[in-house]
Amino acid sequence: MAKSAKSLIIASLEAYSGKSAMIIGVAHQLQQKGVNLSYSKPVGNYFDQENNNLVENDVQFIAQALNLSPQQVGTPLVGLSSQSIQALLKTKQEQNYAQALKESVAQFDQSDLLLVEAPPTYEEGSLFHLSTEQMATTLDAPILMVVRYHSLLVVDQIIGAKRKLGNQLLGIAINDVPPEMETEVNDEVKPFLEAQGIPVLGILPQSSLLHSVSVRELAKELEAKVLCRRDRLDLMVEKLTIGAMNVNSALKYFRKGKNLAVVTGGDRSDLQLAALETSAHCLILTGHVPPQDFVLSRAETLEIPILAVEFDTLTTVEIVERTFKQVRIQEPIKVQFIRELMTQHFDIERLINKLELNPALTN
Repeated sequence: MAKSAKSLIIASLEAYSGKSAMIIGVAHQLQQKGVNLSYSKPVGNYFDQENNNLVENDVQFIAQALNLSPQQVGTPLVGLSSQSIQALLKTKQEQNYAQALKESVAQFDQSDLLLVEAPPTYEEGSLFHLSTEQMATTLDAPILMVVRYHSLLVVDQIIGAKRKLGNQLLGIAINDVPPEMETEVNDEVKPFLEAQGIPVLGILPQSSLLHSVSVRELAKELEAKVLCRRDRLDLMVEKLTIGAMNVNSALKYFRKGKNLAVVTGGDRSDLQLAALETSAHCLILTGHVPPQDFVLSRAETLEIPILAVEFDTLTTVEIVERTFKQVRIQEPIKVQFIRELMTQHFDIERLINKLELNPALTN
């Protein structure tokens, strides 16, 4: 009988905690040590209503980032969508995907370690017996929990997770720690958690780059028309600001920011020029008024994209802010940064020891 790959579940207590980044960072270091990896995401998040199938760009992205072959990648067993839940409710009985999960994992018997991405939150997937805890039980697999740090209250959540998961919780990685809280986390939070039997394998500092969004992503979400410098859509935007004041006030405001997306009316040439001369990485124009030719010319020279949108300013700002909250890591510059960040701030040797992997004997 073929050996089964060891599994490690990468999970989080809440959405957008950094699971994908953790997978890329951990996998990169393991691959550097000769560990043969596979990757699976049993619960999908995106559903194509028109074609009635799962569309997982995240799975394809991680497969490419880790240079995995199709035989090393597991596609979702079920999609967490209104359609799939509605279908389940109509049958009036639970759908148990535990056996399907076991069978899907069996295909990775040539791998040393299978990285399993859990659903966005701890309880999601429960209807299909594919919550984080249920997957860990089904696969007899340990869990590495990624926790985004926002305050000391997160300690309470971690203790609660430990109480529920017990020995299934292999350890945690504390992500997105603001600079002013790094001492608190290192000197108080980590020792306390370790004393509670919760290994802290990494403490990752907050990064403005990882919180940034590409101009391309903003253009996509806003369904915007790119008026100039389509070749510069890879520029990263770290902050949104609204240009609706007088020029002198705007200049002071713009100079305080860095790598801005400035939303302003198409008729405000003065503010548009002010933004271009400071730290804007793109202009987003509302109001169905095209910019003046001299503004376009200046933007071309400074290599700053200008986007025109059909939405009003309020709707535009709402869409941009939502995009920032759901920030993704699919830009190459972010992938490289994550690898470097994890190398510096994550204890890969401790993880290898806990998983009882022996890279020297793999392959």
